[in-house]
Amino acid sequence: MNDSFVTSTPLSDGVRQALETSLRGAQELLPQDEWVKKLVRAETTGQPLRIKLGLDPTAPDIHIGHTVVLNKMRQLQDLGHQVIFLIGDFTSLIGDPSGRNSTRPPLTPEQIKLNAETYYQQASLVLDPARTEIRYNSEWCEPLGASGMIQLAAKYTVARMMERDDFHKRFHSGQSISVHEFLYPLMQGYDSVALKSDLELGGTDQKFNLLMGRHLQEEYGQEPQCVLTMPLLVGLDGVDKMSKSKNNYIGITEEANSMFAKVLSISDTLMWDWYTLLSFKSLADIAALKAEVAAGRNPKEAKVMLAKEITARFHSVAAADAAEQDFINRSKGGVPDEIPEVSLSGAPLGIGALLKQANLAPSTSEANRLIDGGGVRVDGSVVSDRGLKVAAGTYVVQVGKRKFARVALS
Repeated sequence: MNDSFVTSTPLSDGVRQALETSLRGAQELLPQDEWVKKLVRAETTGQPLRIKLGLDPTAPDIHIGHTVVLNKMRQLQDLGHQVIFLIGDFTSLIGDPSGRNSTRPPLTPEQIKLNAETYYQQASLVLDPARTEIRYNSEWCEPLGASGMIQLAAKYTVARMMERDDFHKRFHSGQSISVHEFLYPLMQGYDSVALKSDLELGGTDQKFNLLMGRHLQEEYGQEPQCVLTMPLLVGLDGVDKMSKSKNNYIGITEEANSMFAKVLSISDTLMWDWYTLLSFKSLADIAALKAEVAAGRNPKEAKVMLAKEITARFHSVAAADAAEQDFINRSKGGVPDEIPEVSLSGAPLGIGALLKQANLAPSTSEANRLIDGGGVRVDGSVVSDRGLKVAAGTYVVQVGKRKFARVALS
């Protein structure tokens, strides 16, 4: 922060709290002194700030990695500011080149419409829908037309555009860059002009696009927005950012028992980053809990609290309690109350084929790997023989700690 502004301007407790909330878990707040001035003005005038988050509906589902920025929106919403959830139905037609080493194939209007229908419904599990302004950027992008697009493109130079890291790398490695990709950051920046945004949120990979909004607002005679970037949430593996392609994610519409168990599977170290970015507990409460663990409290107790909080947010408190009990039952070797029932034929059936056909393993070779690792049980007994032939009957088959099926084999 520009210390001269802070020291020369006494800040109220409300502004200091809002600044602390803004900075919690954030990667960067740019420019921080301008944000403080906006907060002071909002408190003085009673006029809430306009806080924007844009998401392109490139997939039908949101995972909890996406909720890092949604959580920040909710925190600022709870301070009384106006949050705008912007669905990029127009920009999805272009395709965001951020972090890409190749041209992103644009989605069809039909795919975008289908995905957009679920986005806001899922985001409303974090945001308060009664206090959220929902917009689609086709509202102002479509009317621009060809002449408006040319006028917009005139407000930024190719040289500046090529300073962008992914474009720079692709150009110098001889990889193609399509002209339409230059339009994406321009259109995202124009969203900020249309919405008169005071603050735009995004992941660290969106910094160039977010700063474009500041530039274009100045070009159009507006006060430029501030930019708040949030870190990308590390996934269940503790290595890579949460991603469906890495299979290290938790979907926010995932079944409660699975969600609870997946949170408990993260490392004790990663847990504290998740607390900062995903929990609604105060930083003081999290610090106190961390001190208790450092002093000898079992870290699993802290992880259970986090798992219950996250599960309750996307389901209910009752579902979170039930998921905890289900996890306890499974850890003791118990069978959950409700498990899938599968009917198979072909007895006697090889155990590998049975696991594959019951959707407990993606392939026979993976089934064999699970057997070798001691991760397969039939009626509570560990299976160690790959060549086991299962006779006709009904069995409870378990893979790992969380996969069960009641298999009726004929």
